[in-house]
Amino acid sequence: MPWPAELGGTFQDVALRFWEKNHVGMGVLTAIVSSVDAVTSRYFGCDAILLAVLAYVAVRAWRWLGQDLIGPHAETPKVTVEINEEEQARELTGKRKFDYASEWGKSKTTIPCWDPSTMDFLGEMPATSADDVRKMVARARVAQKKWAESSFAQRRQLLRTIQRYILENSDAIATVACRESGKTVIDAMVGEITVTLEKLRWTTVYGEQYLLPEYRDSGLMNMHKTSRVEWVPVGVVGAIVPWNYPFHNVFNPTIAALFSGNAIIIKVSEFAAWSTKYYGRVLQACLAAVGAPTDLVQFAVGFSETGSALVAEADKVIFVGSVGVGKKVMEAASKTLTPVILELGGKDPFIVCDDADPKELAQLVVRGAYQNMGQNCAGPERFIVYDKVYDTFCESVSALVKTMRQGPPLSDEYVDCGACVHPPSLENYQRFVDDAVKKGARVLAGGKRNKEFPQGQFFEPTVLADVTEDMLIAKEETFGPILSIFRVKNNSDAEAIRIANNCSFALSSCAHSADQPRAARICAQLEAGMSSVNDVEGTTYLSQSLPFGGFKDSGFGRFAGPEGLRGLCHERSIVQNRAAFLKPSIPRAIAYPANGKGPAFCAALNQVLYGCSLLSRARGVVDIISASMPVAGKP
Repeated sequence: MPWPAELGGTFQDVALRFWEKNHVGMGVLTAIVSSVDAVTSRYFGCDAILLAVLAYVAVRAWRWLGQDLIGPHAETPKVTVEINEEEQARELTGKRKFDYASEWGKSKTTIPCWDPSTMDFLGEMPATSADDVRKMVARARVAQKKWAESSFAQRRQLLRTIQRYILENSDAIATVACRESGKTVIDAMVGEITVTLEKLRWTTVYGEQYLLPEYRDSGLMNMHKTSRVEWVPVGVVGAIVPWNYPFHNVFNPTIAALFSGNAIIIKVSEFAAWSTKYYGRVLQACLAAVGAPTDLVQFAVGFSETGSALVAEADKVIFVGSVGVGKKVMEAASKTLTPVILELGGKDPFIVCDDADPKELAQLVVRGAYQNMGQNCAGPERFIVYDKVYDTFCESVSALVKTMRQGPPLSDEYVDCGACVHPPSLENYQRFVDDAVKKGARVLAGGKRNKEFPQGQFFEPTVLADVTEDMLIAKEETFGPILSIFRVKNNSDAEAIRIANNCSFALSSCAHSADQPRAARICAQLEAGMSSVNDVEGTTYLSQSLPFGGFKDSGFGRFAGPEGLRGLCHERSIVQNRAAFLKPSIPRAIAYPANGKGPAFCAALNQVLYGCSLLSRARGVVDIISASMPVAGKP
């Protein structure tokens, strides 16, 4: 195999030129380079550097093939899970209707479950007590000790098994998610299933490389040692997740926790308890199929007592929810110094510049605003639109919204908008609309509960124009189907950025302009943990290599990406001699008892290692020799 001609000559020629340029001792190095190149050319027919590259590729390929294709964990088992009528039927018959006003909160030991789009009663779930949580954590610790010793090949096998099950049973998974949360099937397919599959793909392909020991520079004092960081599983992860995406909110932290060698206990919202029966069976079956301990993943359902117990017992807590509850979680975790990741929502800006085309953006705007009925942590809530295109934007968006159909999503495939999960939020949406109208906003579409479905938890997809910064909806997280439009006077980028940053949240953001560099410049000035240039902000989540999270009232810490995996591990720093025969020793000048030369020796050593010029380093060599000389009358 010939050496590339564009590099100029053979490997030997290139190497020699390099050494000459850097003034390295030529005699010995020339001999070494010539000898290595001659041997590889004679016996392997290629230059040394190409042989090294080929050898590296071969070793990595064999390692991958051996683990994932011909090793004990090469198979991707097919998993079968029993599913009942409630979990697969598109319409249920003979169910009584749940009355939230009279039935909710009557018991602290049971949790009522219902379909928010039809109010069909789905039964009750027993609330997990604090004592039950402690027992679950104890079982999880036993399982995690074993799982921490598992190979990455087995962990990948587990993720592939979950991935296969999802692909083969996506209809059932979506049906359960829709019945639990009232979302449309499309919203479930995109927001529940697609993002979960992408997380599985990324973690399977790239996860291991970010959890292997990472070697780093050892420094001059430790040049005879290697230095590395190891990522050690924290143990038992406690995840407290909300009700908006019942499937993804369970599988998202589970994937990261299991692949990083942890066990996990998931405390789901009391408004999303029913679906854990099916999703729990799926996870248990997948764990068993690959020989993993089934106590690695457990569910806790309940109220504040359940969550408090999990915070007190877990080794690390992931909380996704409101700012108020997040502060309580942080306060509780401080008592045991338990580290926490807080994702507390957002009020994301969607900036539309004066050179953007509102008609082209309309579909993107409406999808972003009403995906999952606006019940998204990272989703556009504040549409900040320049004067020049403001009226066209309002007309295009409101016209499209008025064509959308709302209703129970499982009984009609043409439904665009489903129901809302959280009954108290419906009153809050009305409070936002009424306050905005009172202060001068215009309702271009919707604006109230949908009277066509009085038994369901439906709020019409709403468009508010002329929203100003003094309105409640400009300050508080909406987390619902209300699209708020702000006007940017004088088509000013600076004013758009000011409005966007005048917010206590800083989760995600986006900006749109016909001039992409302009949109990128605007995004760079937005206070947000994530930003998308000329696309809706949620697209950042489709890149699972990126960390997800924000700052300010949006919380801190990250999940997804390398940061998400490593965030569920302790960092352990290790230094080790490069060879076993190297032994630590203390120079006599700084050994006990003191001989008076210690300070001079240390000063000289610093000059040798860190002097700013060759002359100062040479002086340091002389001084260190002097400081190392024996002292009369001293040992």
